[in-house]
Amino acid sequence: MGTLRLNIPTVLTLSRIVLIPVFIFTVYLHPVFGALIFGIASMTDFLDGYLARRSGEITKFGIILDPIADKFLVISALIVLVDMGKLPAWIAIIIIVREFLVTGLRAVALSKDIVIPAEMGGKIKTFTQITAILCLILMGSIFGIDFYDVGLVLIWIALVLSIVSGIQYTVSFWRKI
Repeated sequence: MGTLRLNIPTVLTLSRIVLIPVFIFTVYLHPVFGALIFGIASMTDFLDGYLARRSGEITKFGIILDPIADKFLVISALIVLVDMGKLPAWIAIIIIVREFLVTGLRAVALSKDIVIPAEMGGKIKTFTQITAILCLILMGSIFGIDFYDVGLVLIWIALVLSIVSGIQYTVSFWRKI
């Protein structure tokens, strides 16, 4: 496991960070285009890990950068949604605090050469957050389905999953340390 190599998974992770300002600047004027950019950036989250494992190109740099890029993307979107008046600030704050907590625990563990891998609860939480954010951005109604209402339900589910998976990571951290 190398430390720093520029491979396809790493480039995908870096592209997720680069797409954040593009998302922010477009979502206000063109929500559909902003949602598309957010969706593409989110897909790189699933693709980079898959490619890294499949090709054996897992690096310490990737292990550190991938979750940080994920957090940057989700946190940026949550802040934008609060700013747009589509999401209560307290929900965003709880989710953001959880993200910082888990990232901090993972960084401390990694400094002791202990890798705390993403658990299924965290992966489900991330998928639910991304879907909720997309629905809240789109907000309109198609075929009688109100995306905003769906987004609110999903963000509540994501909030509960954030708390539960945050507790799981904390317990896992203390057991491994």
